Amino acid sequence: MTTKSNQAQSPNVKAGKGNKPRHSLGYRTNHRVRSAVCMALAFILCFVASTIAAFWIDLNGRLTVVPQVASKNQHKAPEDIYKGKTLNILLLGQDSRDGEGNAAIGGATDDLEGNHQSDTALVVQISADRTYANVVSIPRDSIVNAPSCTTSKGETIPARYKVMFNSIFADGYSQGGDVESAANCTLTAVRSLTGLDIDQFVVADFNGFKSIIDALGGVDVCIPVRTYDETTGIDLQRGLHHLDGTQATEYARMRHDTSSDGSDIMRTTRQQYLIKTLANEARKVDIFSDLPKAYRLVTTSLSALQISSGLGDFQTLLGLGDSLKDLQPSNIYARTLPVEPWSQDINRVVWTDEADTVWKTLREGKPLNGSTDSDQQSQQTASQDQQTQSTQSATPDTAADASQDAPETPAPDPLTGLITMPDKTLIDPDTGGIVNPKDGTIKDKVTGQYIGMADRYLFATVCAVPAQK
Repeated sequence: MTTKSNQAQSPNVKAGKGNKPRHSLGYRTNHRVRSAVCMALAFILCFVASTIAAFWIDLNGRLTVVPQVASKNQHKAPEDIYKGKTLNILLLGQDSRDGEGNAAIGGATDDLEGNHQSDTALVVQISADRTYANVVSIPRDSIVNAPSCTTSKGETIPARYKVMFNSIFADGYSQGGDVESAANCTLTAVRSLTGLDIDQFVVADFNGFKSIIDALGGVDVCIPVRTYDETTGIDLQRGLHHLDGTQATEYARMRHDTSSDGSDIMRTTRQQYLIKTLANEARKVDIFSDLPKAYRLVTTSLSALQISSGLGDFQTLLGLGDSLKDLQPSNIYARTLPVEPWSQDINRVVWTDEADTVWKTLREGKPLNGSTDSDQQSQQTASQDQQTQSTQSATPDTAADASQDAPETPAPDPLTGLITMPDKTLIDPDTGGIVNPKDGTIKDKVTGQYIGMADRYLFATVCAVPAQK
């Protein structure tokens, strides 16, 4: 599953056709169907690894072993080689029309044949204790400075300044001729831009994502408003829908639909929403009672993904999967990197100062939903001590007045997970963003940019099904 490495670990890839670089001229340019998706790769990496572990352990447990030679560790998966360490992974969706499957989903035209883009990128951080994962989407239209990188041929691509983020992958492929070069150049840039210790990557294309969803048996998605996209042909009424691989892929990659403003940021938000929805769908799979389905999911996923050598080993995935078996979808904290329009082009964005706060949180190995449990306990204790001291030093009358005047922060609703303020504004406690009650989108309270989707809120209200946790 692996090949030689250059600046970063290398995947099992085959060189493709020569690339024909193309750059966006706006959000609504015709004759282009953009961006394969990697929104489910966070789920795929964790769930597939976990499924491998459970599948292996179950089969191993069915063997009859002579007691005298049985090992006490025979039913245990290999140890997680990253045990006790925070693991950072770059997930990339490759927009390729090569091959019948990709052409059928993405649309094949002469100007796109042989073209390779990566219009969606996620940084996934798995906590050292394996209790949560952070997922940060990097907008494809971000204007960044790209450091120099080396292709699989040993050639150096010079540093570039003020370029679109997704052009880094395209140029790496164009000059290196393979996914290895493209992924390595993107990884080098992300490492430089974020300050994160990140060496691993996973890449998938249109057809690979579709195949994985089909192996899972499709996915239930709550559609908040009627959604129609002329480019992909997808047409969904408000309510709960069971989407197959093709439909889910089209839903994730559509850009010109009637339900949103057509921005890349909104599409990224929709992709994050699908991550959690897929994670919940995967948890319905009983790998012990339906081993054939689990086997299809594992084999399909592994054949559809191109994985860096630091992850692309069966024993490594087995150990990682075993350590992730208790990770809950509710502990996957996803958000879009905070951005604002670029002063030189309103169709491009630049990272805000808050973006560095996000990366700082990841560099410190903390969850994106706020402070850790120990921090919260310390804050609660400090608050209680302060209240006790204030009460003891105050007269009965002033203490009563202070108690009445103290504002109370509403608790999150147990079904929707949101906070309803006195003025009826809905707040997402994980990001502090404002939630649109109509479609569940979450916007940054300062910039007004999309940063997420309130998935639990949508399933509990719009579709009136039990909250997704």
